[in-house]
Amino acid sequence: MEQTVPAPLRDDSSASTRTKRKRRRIDWLPFWLILPTVLVLLAIQVYPVFYTLVLSVQERKPSGWVYVGLRNFERLFNASAVRESVGHTLIFLVGYVVLTLTLGFIIALLLNRKSRLSGAYITLLFIPWILADIIAGAVFRLLVLPDYGLFSGILQQPGIFGPNGLSVLTAPAPKPWFGEFPFPPSPALIYLILASVWRALPFVTILLLAALQTVSNEVIESSRIDGANALQTIRHITIPLILPTMVVALFSLTLGGMNGVGMVFALTAGGPGNSTEVLSYLLYSIGWSALDFGRAAALALMIAVVNLLLIAGTMRVTRLQQRSE
Repeated sequence: MEQTVPAPLRDDSSASTRTKRKRRRIDWLPFWLILPTVLVLLAIQVYPVFYTLVLSVQERKPSGWVYVGLRNFERLFNASAVRESVGHTLIFLVGYVVLTLTLGFIIALLLNRKSRLSGAYITLLFIPWILADIIAGAVFRLLVLPDYGLFSGILQQPGIFGPNGLSVLTAPAPKPWFGEFPFPPSPALIYLILASVWRALPFVTILLLAALQTVSNEVIESSRIDGANALQTIRHITIPLILPTMVVALFSLTLGGMNGVGMVFALTAGGPGNSTEVLSYLLYSIGWSALDFGRAAALALMIAVVNLLLIAGTMRVTRLQQRSE
């Protein structure tokens, strides 16, 4: 005689099956929601990386692309232009980062003092930040043109920049002091640093100002009661409290200076000669002027490795600060 399952048990079994199917559909829901974003990231970030890897081991011949292995990297390491560009990049980064951080911190300290015109000052300060690098570079180039530049009257004074005045965009670099390392820099590289500082100063100032406004006034007043002067308060109280923000600013400036090409392109175009040819502009020159995409891809990978090292170093410093706190 057959045994039949009671109706309530069958209903419970079918209900459990429907619940499991519903849960599986719900578990897949987050994936379908982020799938468009993942596809966009694959198209604009992951695919170019792999394509750059492929190009870096190939060379364009009349017959087509030819696999050359690590030859493009060897050509870069043996090229004097690359070594000079590394020197120019180091000088540019040191001057650019140090000046921007220092001036940004000083201006942020001044703006942190409550004033009726603080809002107006901050608004005016943001004007350079809203300009594109190309526009800022073109404006700074117009300022020093020998014929009608705003600063040409001062720069052409033999008594100040003797004996024949100074042409910033064409003056050759001085003789290097340390072998082949390009120091002291050319006037054009110094001017490029100043223009880049002017362009990046608003962002760093606002970032540091926001950090300063989180510092408690009670802590500052306590240090002054204990006998600390203004410089001691800044050194031992203010800077340690806003140090994580300063690390973020340092990281942002270093990466921006390492990879930016717009200012160099519009202001000096790597000249005079190659005295302002930093690595980012050399990458542009190799890729789009010489149309040597294989060597340009190899240089892009080398710059990417440097960027990754900078990111890793910054993250390590940040973690050490968090542990110490």
